[in-house]
Amino acid sequence: MMRSFMKRPETVIGAALVAVLFTLSPFAAGSAEGPLKPSPKDKCPVCGMFVAKYVDWIAGVTFKDGSSAIFDGAKDMFKYLFAIKKYAPARNRQDIEKIYVTDYYTLKMVDGTRAHYVIGSDVFGPMGRELIPFAREADAREFLNDHNGKRILTFKEVTQGIVASLD
Repeated sequence: MMRSFMKRPETVIGAALVAVLFTLSPFAAGSAEGPLKPSPKDKCPVCGMFVAKYVDWIAGVTFKDGSSAIFDGAKDMFKYLFAIKKYAPARNRQDIEKIYVTDYYTLKMVDGTRAHYVIGSDVFGPMGRELIPFAREADAREFLNDHNGKRILTFKEVTQGIVASLD
């Protein structure tokens, strides 16, 4: 079987081309762009920073009407969620369809409501002390141990007070 494959150079070239295109794709290697694709002009609605500069930290929400809000990190996303009327007066929490964060290890966007967040580590995000998100609790635990983290929180355990303490 391998011999017939190798006798057809166009098959080898085609397979190589597919591999190269996939490698260059924004979804290869777990790009943080996934469901939320920031443009160079998108700013975090909380701090005003340009989000596209920090694709490894992107967090965001998508709304039921198809629009979204993109943040430069989970901390600012939580600030937005806790004070949505301040940042988006026409919005309510009920308008949110999905919440995303970027997994620190894989750089893939994951469901923010199911993520595990490490606080108190020696790793800083674009806005300083940050909630470091992970899809898997085991990864969060490994990170906590490797980076002097203080605690792992679920989405529901993150409070406005905890977020404020990170500033």
